[in-house]
Amino acid sequence: MSPSPCPFPACSQKMMKKEALLLIPNVLKVFLENGQIKSFTFDGRTTVKDVMVTLQDRLSLRYIEHFALVLEYAGPEQNHKFLLLQDKQPLAYVVQRTHYHGMKCLFRISFFPKDPVELLRRDPAAFEYLYIQVESGLGIHRQTSGQRSRQAVLPSQ
Repeated sequence: MSPSPCPFPACSQKMMKKEALLLIPNVLKVFLENGQIKSFTFDGRTTVKDVMVTLQDRLSLRYIEHFALVLEYAGPEQNHKFLLLQDKQPLAYVVQRTHYHGMKCLFRISFFPKDPVELLRRDPAAFEYLYIQVESGLGIHRQTSGQRSRQAVLPSQ
């Protein structure tokens, strides 16, 4: 059975070939905020919740209520779109979407805590993950803002 055509206009045959090289049957790759990639083997009964619990253990997190697995798609204008995955979704569905549609599966803090200081007290590892995620997001923003500022300050020639 061939993969369905990509619903996003930016998906190209080149991208699909690149992704196909990374395709390992019954394996989901989850990208972490610190740059690591965790791989999970699965069968027909494995769900998103199973991966979440395993990541909780591997990352020494006490609480995962703020976390989610998300599918990320980078659009043609470099705007990123995220799709939250439901706990009961089978991994077979997730893997099909990630490999054939040019998406990546990420482990992210998706629900910002009401009191980050309380999160720090309850679960320092989860707070550190939140910090890394926010810092990487701000780094992109700062770079973009900085480029605009420099362009505005430089005299025209």
